[in-house]
Amino acid sequence: MSQIGVTGLAVMGANLARNIARHGVPTAVHNRTPARTREFMAEYASEGDFTAAESLEEFVAALERPRRIIVMVKAGAPVDGVICDLAPLLDPGDIIIDAGNSHFADTRRRDAECRERGLRFIGTGVSGGEEGALNGPSIMPGGERSAYEEVEDVFTTIAAHVDGEPCCAYIGTDGAGHYVKMVHNGI
Repeated sequence: MSQIGVTGLAVMGANLARNIARHGVPTAVHNRTPARTREFMAEYASEGDFTAAESLEEFVAALERPRRIIVMVKAGAPVDGVICDLAPLLDPGDIIIDAGNSHFADTRRRDAECRERGLRFIGTGVSGGEEGALNGPSIMPGGERSAYEEVEDVFTTIAAHVDGEPCCAYIGTDGAGHYVKMVHNGI
């Protein structure tokens, strides 16, 4: 499996990064607060093939192309801020994955904005809380199908499994994944 990057190392992001690395996927990690990245590495570096980056520039440089970057930050303005900071550092075809609890309308807007820049965007609902992120969440990706196909192997491997089937399925275009996550949260 190709490498992936995770930015945002609060508990959910840290646990998702650990889950990915535990499954043999080289994982670059970054947090806007460098001390959090250092703490993450001090505690979890032995769990997998991690590359720590203290700046977004180092983080992007650590990833092979097309880059696949999971953003695990608070929904709303923080997601927009990370995308705004990341986009100028990326190349056409790179993939930004918002795996937070974003509103589906924001995901649709972000998808369109990324397409204008030549970037691909996947709005991905992740369910299961901190424990699920670490040991197998339910994953609801929505966005450009070709982008999903480039992360499908990682997502289906790290997802929870029931009767041998991963709790991960491509939901549909633009905001579909976050729409399903919103309905899930409402239930």
